[in-house]
Amino acid sequence: MLATEIVDLRTALEFLATIPGQLVSTREPVDPVAELAGVYKLVGAGTPVAPPTRVDGPAMLFENVKGYGMPVVTGVLASRPRTALLMNSSIGRLPFDLLEALNHPRPPVVIPGGEAPCQEVVLRPPFDLRTLIPAPTNTLRDAGPYFNMGLLRAEDPETGESDVTIHRLCVQGPDRLSVYFVPGRHIDQFRIKAEKMGRALPVSVSMGLDPAIYLAACFEPPTTPLGFDELTVAGALRRRPVELVECVSVAAKAIARAEIVLEGEILPGERIREDAQTLTGYAMPEFPGYLGKAQPALPVIRVTAVTHRRNPILQTIVGPGEEHTNLVGIPTEASILRLVESSMPGRLRNVYCHSSGGGKYLAILQFVKRSESDEGRQRQAALTAFAAFPELKHVILVDEDVDLFNTIDVLWAMTTRYQGDLDTVFIPGVRCHPLDPTQSPDYHPSIRAEATSCKTIFDCTVPFKQKERFRRAEFVAVDLAKYLPDPAREQGVREAQEIVRATTRPGDSLVEDLLRERRREVEREKDA
Repeated sequence: MLATEIVDLRTALEFLATIPGQLVSTREPVDPVAELAGVYKLVGAGTPVAPPTRVDGPAMLFENVKGYGMPVVTGVLASRPRTALLMNSSIGRLPFDLLEALNHPRPPVVIPGGEAPCQEVVLRPPFDLRTLIPAPTNTLRDAGPYFNMGLLRAEDPETGESDVTIHRLCVQGPDRLSVYFVPGRHIDQFRIKAEKMGRALPVSVSMGLDPAIYLAACFEPPTTPLGFDELTVAGALRRRPVELVECVSVAAKAIARAEIVLEGEILPGERIREDAQTLTGYAMPEFPGYLGKAQPALPVIRVTAVTHRRNPILQTIVGPGEEHTNLVGIPTEASILRLVESSMPGRLRNVYCHSSGGGKYLAILQFVKRSESDEGRQRQAALTAFAAFPELKHVILVDEDVDLFNTIDVLWAMTTRYQGDLDTVFIPGVRCHPLDPTQSPDYHPSIRAEATSCKTIFDCTVPFKQKERFRRAEFVAVDLAKYLPDPAREQGVREAQEIVRATTRPGDSLVEDLLRERRREVEREKDA
């Protein structure tokens, strides 16, 4: 199977199952309350999950979730190499491919309900979300079970313009969810408009999707302004439109090939404390690596119907970790490339939103100085990134001979091409992100308000006039395949085999079932 054939979560898993080290499956019973996340923390969650954890581990399918008949998959995008494979791209090419898709959008299409896999099974009230779907908790201090890979879709009640975004959804009762919006999010603007009219806002929550849809949905302003439909980017990435379907219980549309869809409406004037069910004081782990505080009064979604595919798979994210970094970081990289290219063409070679910043706080910019007049432009590129993305805190600038995806190489550049008192630019008192615990008067009295930070540029580039002095030792190029087999491939196979031995039992797995079903579908299509 090829990456270009991926149309949904199932075909994505089928694709990964053909590549050694990218997907493992276990039949061992696992508790969705903290235990599932505890397992994947060790398998492949990655930084900023506290050590011990693993970077670039496989995605993992939990087939036997205690108390439920529904499997759970996590880590689909928790590795940049795997994300590149799923997008038919490469590690360095990913942001450029997203940028290309952004510049050539392909609008979604609406298909009839009878053709939508997500409506193979339709459940109407009464139902109990808490026993129906195995929403996990990451830690024992979470506010409750969360759906954290649910793509929320709604339309502006005045203009009809649509938006899709991922928000954390805490299960608060049989048919109630709380939804947390960072101030300024577009669907929250729709909600505010509807509430002022005294109306509920119809919404859909689609879970278990083609990875391209999740990536596209994580673009942010100013790249995708209010009214921009991010699904057009997903359509361009796949070179086919995203399929939508009308919901069965509310005036909203959902992703037609989703595994599970929650239909509902955000109720006007109704609020709930996020940890109302547990009173822990906390929400769930946030992307910087710390437990987030429970919000005192969040909007409420009343779920009016649940639709799903036959034998659905719940997709979740174990966070904080690499999956969050890739989801938010790669679209941000594309946006920074776009903005800097428009102001100084050909200078910015690439961008990496580093895992240690959760894809938001730290960006590494690889800058090319072509002449003496380019000296200083590298810092202008950093300022451009800061101006566009207020959540960005630190920028590290490196030359084109530094591998920006290799942290050791970046730290080498900082060690040998950087002097703290000469090459650091401080921009104090700037609005940043509220989840950084250092950005508070509690951290230091000089910080005047919450979410205020000192943005910092670390210029680890060589002065243009001294390029020859800083030339790295050059080695002769060779064809390693003549001397050694592919070490990365062999290592990946060994690691995958070790994980399989540690986490699986003998016999057929759900992954194998998916592959068999796919083969049967292909044969049926041939016969038809």
